[in-house]
Amino acid sequence: MSTSTWSGRHTGKDTLRQHIWATLKIHKATRRDPVGHIPNFIGAGIAADNLANTDLWQQAHVIKCNPDSPHTAVRLRALADGKILYMAVPRLSRKKCFVELTAAALAAKGVPLKAAASMGGAMAHGQLVSFVEMQPIDLVVVGCVAVAMNGGRTGKGAGFADLELAMLRQCQLISEETPIATTVHDLQLVNAADLPMQAHDWSLDLIVTPTQCFTTENHYPKPQGLDWDTIQRDQIASIPILQAWSKQLD
Repeated sequence: MSTSTWSGRHTGKDTLRQHIWATLKIHKATRRDPVGHIPNFIGAGIAADNLANTDLWQQAHVIKCNPDSPHTAVRLRALADGKILYMAVPRLSRKKCFVELTAAALAAKGVPLKAAASMGGAMAHGQLVSFVEMQPIDLVVVGCVAVAMNGGRTGKGAGFADLELAMLRQCQLISEETPIATTVHDLQLVNAADLPMQAHDWSLDLIVTPTQCFTTENHYPKPQGLDWDTIQRDQIASIPILQAWSKQLD
């Protein structure tokens, strides 16, 4: 069994991720080796189009998206549709850990939307913002390795998505009602019984694939903010904003 950087934090989730990564590799369903990553699945552009056809997307003015490769198409669609887009800084490595992008700001700088939709392009052409500079978010799009019909999800094991959402909730930029969506390959769907969820995990309201789109049977309570008892020491050591906030607790 191959391991990823963040293996060892939850045996059940590790096993499930390895199964999904192996299945995707067998079926040649990704554009690169998925192990240790949010899979860059074949059909990601189609799934992004399917997401953009939903009422949740069309009603949203402000969208938060992760920086992973399979959601480049989601970020491009958000910009093309005139939405305010917030992308998390990869690995939350800056104290201002979100980037703001809008089509108007990019046009003023002469930057094509496609150039700014990639992770590197967003970092190069977007504006780093603090939480107090951000607007309330209407729709969250997260990256996943495995998802279930009951709203269960797991990422690659680093916990970045859960931390991002917990911080946004702490700062009142998302609420209990803010919908959380993802786009994944159909092979990433698993039985709910095979996907363990913990109290600090954020669940899904909408799952979109290249072939289908459905609202989940999500009954998981959404975390109220950061749960410091579950945050790993290495996360605090490597994430500047967590370092700053943790010092305020001392």
